[in-house]
This record gives sequence, C-alpha cells and structure tokens, in this order.
Amino acid sequence: MPDLLIELFSEEMPARMQGRAREDLKKLVTDGLVEAGLTYAHAQALSTPRRLVLALEGLTKESPNLREERKGPKTDAPQPAIDGFLRSTGLSMDQLEVRDDKKGQVYFAVTEKPGRPAAEIVADVLERTIRNFPWPKSMRWGSGSLRWVRPLHSILCILTDEAGAEVVPMSVDGIEAGNITRGHRFMAPDAFAVTGFDDYAAKLKAAKVVLDSEERAATIWHDAQNMAFARGLELVEDKGLLTEVAGLVEWPVALLGDIADDFLGLPPEVLQTSMKEHQKFFSVKNPKTGRIEGFVTVANRETADNGETILKGNLKVLSARLSDAKFFWENDLRTVKSEGLEGMGAGLANVTFHNKLGSQGARVERIEALAREIAPVVGASPDLAAEAARVAKSDLRSEMVYEFPELQGIMGRYYAKSANLPEAVADACRDHYAPLGPSDDVPTEPVSVAVALADKIDTLTGFWAIDEKPTGSKDPFALRRAALGVIRLVLVNGLRANLANWFGKANAEVDASDLLAFFHDRLKVFLRDQGVRHDVIDAVLAMEGADDLTLVVKRAEALGAFLKTDDGENLIQGFKRANNILTQAEEKDGVEYSFGADPKFAEDDSEKALFAALDAAEAAIGPALKAEDFAAVMAEMATLRAPIDAFFTAVQVNSDNAIVRRNRLNLLSRIRQICLSVADLTKLEG
Repeated sequence: MPDLLIELFSEEMPARMQGRAREDLKKLVTDGLVEAGLTYAHAQALSTPRRLVLALEGLTKESPNLREERKGPKTDAPQPAIDGFLRSTGLSMDQLEVRDDKKGQVYFAVTEKPGRPAAEIVADVLERTIRNFPWPKSMRWGSGSLRWVRPLHSILCILTDEAGAEVVPMSVDGIEAGNITRGHRFMAPDAFAVTGFDDYAAKLKAAKVVLDSEERAATIWHDAQNMAFARGLELVEDKGLLTEVAGLVEWPVALLGDIADDFLGLPPEVLQTSMKEHQKFFSVKNPKTGRIEGFVTVANRETADNGETILKGNLKVLSARLSDAKFFWENDLRTVKSEGLEGMGAGLANVTFHNKLGSQGARVERIEALAREIAPVVGASPDLAAEAARVAKSDLRSEMVYEFPELQGIMGRYYAKSANLPEAVADACRDHYAPLGPSDDVPTEPVSVAVALADKIDTLTGFWAIDEKPTGSKDPFALRRAALGVIRLVLVNGLRANLANWFGKANAEVDASDLLAFFHDRLKVFLRDQGVRHDVIDAVLAMEGADDLTLVVKRAEALGAFLKTDDGENLIQGFKRANNILTQAEEKDGVEYSFGADPKFAEDDSEKALFAALDAAEAAIGPALKAEDFAAVMAEMATLRAPIDAFFTAVQVNSDNAIVRRNRLNLLSRIRQICLSVADLTKLEG
C-alpha cells in the first residue's frame, strides 16, 4: 500500500490562515479519496509560511470494482416508463436483463464500474481541491485563472511504495506536479528531489526548514525562555502570538533585545501591546518589579553576526513606535491633569453609540443611574458606583485607546489613578468590561461589579427595546456574551438579584419577560457545560423566583444531586405515577382532588404510614424551603421514597369504595403538592 505526499509551494501565506488551511487540505483530499473508493491508514497536515503539506500512509493502490443492479419497470409497462428507465441508467434496450419477479417479468439494469488506480484518483481530487480551496482571501497572478492565497509556484505529489516513488501525473494552470521542492528562501534556496515523507522532512531540516509548526513554536519558546532566564528576566506568555510567529518563519532564530530607558516608564500593557501588534515581539519582564525591560524578536535566518544587524534594525523601528506611544501617554496625562477624567470623557456626548440608542455620553448617564440602583444589592457605595460609572468610559477619548482599542479599560485605570480617584473607582474603570469570555476572571470588588452589571444590562435592554436581538448564529452586538457576563457576575458573587426589576429600571420600554427568557436560555448553556441536565434547569425555572439566578442554580444543583441517587430516581417515578393516576381521575371525574385526605379512611398500614410520612415531610420541607436549605429539602424528599413505594405495592387507588377512592386520590394530591413545592418535576425526562 503506497504512501502519498503532497506539497503546495507558494509565496508566504498569512500566518493567521495556516491552521485552517491545514485542516481544509486534509479534509478535502481525504474526503475526496474516500468518496472515490480509496482508504488510508493515517493522515497528517503540516505547514510553513511557504508550503502546505499533506502526508497519507497506507493508501490503497486502486478503488474496487463496482457492480450495481437496478430494478426497473415490468416488461409490459408503458413505453415512456421504459424510456425513462433507460435514460436514468444510460443503457440501451439490448443491455437490459429480463428477470422473473413475483408479479411477472421486469427489466434489470446491471452496470459494472472498474476500479481506478490511486494515481488517477489522487490527480482528480488534488486538482479539484486546489481549484476550489476555501481561502478567506485569494488572488490571481500572471495570465492564469487559478486563485490562491499567494502565487503558487510548484506542486509536489508522489506515491511511494516498496518499488520506489512515482510522480502523480497532473497539472493545474500549467503547473506540473513533480517530486521537487526547495529549502529555506535565503539559506538553502536550491531545488532538490524527494522520495517520500521521511526523506522530504529530513532534507527540509538539512535545508533549514522546520516543517512542523508546533516544533517551531516549541523551539521559539524554549530559546526565548533560556535567553531571558540567563539575564534574570521572564518571558511574558502569549500563546496566540507564539502561534502567529511560528507561522512567520521556517527556521526560527530568537534574539533578545533591550528597551531603551526612555520608554521603561510606560505602562507594561502599552509596551506589550505596541510590540505585539506592530512588530510581533514577545515582552520580557523583570520579575522583581513587573516592569517590561526587554523583548524577543524571532528572525527567519541565521546570520554571520548572530543577529546583531537584525536587532539594530528592529530597535530602530521599535524606538519610533514607542516614541509614538510615549507621546500619546504624556498627552493623555496632561489632559487628565488639566480637565480631570470626566473632562477627558466629555466628548463622548458627540460619539454615536447606536443611531437608535443615542450617544456614548447618553449611555454613560444611563449606566450611572443603573449602577447607583444596583450598588446596594452588591454591597457597594451608591456614590462610588455612580462616580465610577461616570468615568469608566472616559479613556475611549484618549489618544492611547484611539491607537490601541484593546487597551480600553486598562488605560482608564491608569488615568483614574493619575487623577487621584479612589482605588475602587480606578479598578472599576479597568474591570467593568469583564468578563468578556467564558474563561475570563470575574470582578468581585463591589464597585466594579455594580458598574460591570450596569454596563451589560444597559446594552442588553437597549438592543432588546429596539428589537435588535440575536438570530441564529448572528449576534453582531455580542448580546449572548453580555448575558453570559451578567450570569457569571451574579453567580460568582452570589448575588440575590431580581433581574426583571433591573431590566425595568434600565429601560422601561423593554419586554422584561422576553429578555429574562433569553437569560434562561444562556443559563441553560452555561450550566449544561458544568454537567447540569437541561430538564433539571427547566424544572427549577418553572418555580417562583426564576429571575433570581443564584436561587435557580442552588435549586438546580440540589435537585441534580438528588436525582443521581437511587432515592431520587425512585421518588421521581413514584411522583410521576401518582401524578398520572391523579390527572386521569380528575379528567374522568371532572373534579380536582386537592384537599380532604383523612387518615381515618385509611384501610392499609402502608396507607397510614404514608399519611404519617407526608405529615412529617411537609412540616420539615416548608421551613427548609424558606431557609433555602435545599440539601435538607432533598433529604426530606428522600424519606418519602419508601412509604410511596410501599403504598403503591399494597394499595389499589381506584377502589370500588367511592369514599376510599376519593380519599386515596386526595392523598396522591398531597404527594403531588409536596413534590411540586420543590420543583416542577413534570418537566423531568424519563
């Protein structure tokens, strides 16, 4: 069984596209081969800036012969029906077979499709893949019609078995497939032939090309860490940047440089952002002070001067970039000193947030009012929360955030500190956007929590009021993320909040019930990821207080844990049996059996025991529910399992005695009422 090696060699591909391109190449080729009847044992896709590579092991030599039989119309069928069958099969009358069937003789079409050699199939699949490759952006060059992310120079496509390597004959827009590739653009640019993947990888390594992006990333990180450690410094981790830089070089060479003293006073986030965004540098910090003092750049080649010239060039560009950042920083500080942080943000009144929701300045006023309302619930000073809300967005008018939007909030804290605002206000400027993602830290400082909640709730209620809701996969205003942020803020901080009330205070025009339903959907997704069953959430959401998310989660966790026990599962079955019998009887009799169960009409010991058990459970469950001690509630529920089981084993509810029957149905009603006081158990599956 041969192995297949494909290399698509081009000008440098954008690093951000390489990971997706590897997966697309692997999927398109392997799916095409399998669809054509070939199988393979293993496939791996690799990339460097100039090449996409796919290696398959254990490919079958040819596709199998196929024989297809299709039953057609009866021999005495109308001619149009027979003609239609012939057209669908591509056969003529003399090629059809006549066979006996239960209802007479029928036509059969038998077609045989011989297998095709692997090389022929590979050629077809690869050409189709190249011509239809799903690049986010592509280009044409020269006079050809082929589109690729960057000009495609060569195609390597070989099948290798015990007899040797065979070039797959194919051509795409005049580019003939071969067994030739090239090494590093500068250090080993000559062409060379390969005979298979192992030979290919070894020769590339000798030609200064590390084929595996993960190996390049590991080399960069290892070398950069060692350089920093040797100077008593630490490399600042950035996995996204590491992946990107590994996609920019074929032969990574890490170089450590120092940041000029003039720039060491800049906030570390400014240095990191400027170096990362503009030059793809890693930041190096002093672990004793937390100050960013150096950088690591990754060259794509070795040099005779060990990178000295490269470092000098990078330092020159870096100094220019950091000079700009220093200028922005100092200008912003002057603005804050002369006008205050509120003065910096005054221009937000002229910045449109949304054409139907007014300016950013108007939004700040709404957030301030809502933060003041929320503050007592989260344990914050209303005045401090309002002050923080007034200035939290001010840095959006700073020169630094205009240049680096990703620093919004972070710079706000620095400007608040320079304005001598309270620490809680400064922290809220930084933290009120959080959490942005499901893995972000959640603010816990009360003022930050108040402003963060107000910010997100204002966004949600505003867009809900103008009917700009998420639809399907579309969520242009990140409302799902905002709702998840509110949920995490509430749950992490254990807040007892009436969300519907907050919605109304934020925007009187919003449909609070509809927005709350949206929150419940997001809560289900959030809890499902933590292993809580969706039907359990539905059961507790049906109870009073469903806009108190902390209460909902406490109920759901207790009910979920109870259902994992034998007592829990069996009690639910007992409840459902009681509910079904009771519901059927009420429908049949046209009455509601909801009161009047009396132990004096009990005939069986199990019936009397159930009365006693329900009395005891009811007496204990009521206070436990009031105290929100749901563990105790579930423990009391568990005590009902045995008496309910015993009752159904010993007693026939629909007795011939009308009084006994009515009493027993009213007893079932007590079971239902007690169980439904905990959660709407009718919504549980199974």
